[in-house]
Amino acid sequence: MKITPNDAVMGAELTDIDLSKPVSDQQFGDIMMALGKYGVLNAPGQNLDAAALKDFSERFGTLQVSVSGMYTHPEVPEVMILSNMKEDGKPLGLADAGQDWHTDMSYMDTIGFVNVLHAIHVPHRDGKPLGATIFANMRQAYVDLPEDMKTKLADAICVHDFNKFWENMRSRPGSERPPLSPEARAKRPPVRHPLFLTHPITGEKILYANPGYAEYIEGMDRAESDEILDFLFRHQLQEKYQYTHHWTKGDVLFWDHIGTLHNAIPDYGPEEHRMMIRCQVYADKVFEPDFVKGALAHATEAA
Repeated sequence: MKITPNDAVMGAELTDIDLSKPVSDQQFGDIMMALGKYGVLNAPGQNLDAAALKDFSERFGTLQVSVSGMYTHPEVPEVMILSNMKEDGKPLGLADAGQDWHTDMSYMDTIGFVNVLHAIHVPHRDGKPLGATIFANMRQAYVDLPEDMKTKLADAICVHDFNKFWENMRSRPGSERPPLSPEARAKRPPVRHPLFLTHPITGEKILYANPGYAEYIEGMDRAESDEILDFLFRHQLQEKYQYTHHWTKGDVLFWDHIGTLHNAIPDYGPEEHRMMIRCQVYADKVFEPDFVKGALAHATEAA
């Protein structure tokens, strides 16, 4: 297996590996180290079925399973289908683009660690791929913050709320989403996370506040909190922190939710077919020192 960094602020490519087969301890150690270092990894030219995607993804931690069961693989419930395609007038998958900048699962007590997507169909127009995914580097965003802000917010806690995202989606022209019911709100209550997280793989500080779910900073006047979060959101989305992945059929793209934000671009129409299969991994193991040490102990570059 080879890991080749992109000529960008983040990202790397994995080659000479078949992810449909079991990943060795050494390969997994190298992948974990690269994930912490580069944030986004792509293995092109893969051919995985749902079971193989699940087997690879669960090396990183526990997999999320949809509560509703909608848009999940019929035989592998840990695998979700993301698609704009239809069969007999019914959607084959969940539309995943157009959610703006966010990091998945920050609205949960146990946050997300890795998102693993395998490209089955990639739309094209005039020979160019559509539906790119843009990433932003939250390690570098933290590094470049003013020192006085790092000091002031060193122990700050930020509240993340799923309802913020839901209401933003409801406010869009043509949306028919109803408000979240009291029952749904009870299942997704606001949660608290440090504004600056220590990355469990690299030990570096990262900025953990995204426009999709971060609502306010605890213990602060709301006006001051809004002003600071507005600054952080604008700061972290500067172009110099961004990397764009243009999809190719067969890509297995996976990224670190802890150290990145992402935004899927909805620049394709309903007849320009897109389909991905996906696994979401909880950060239930990566914050365990023994898990990380065990994985990195096998890495080629561990010494």
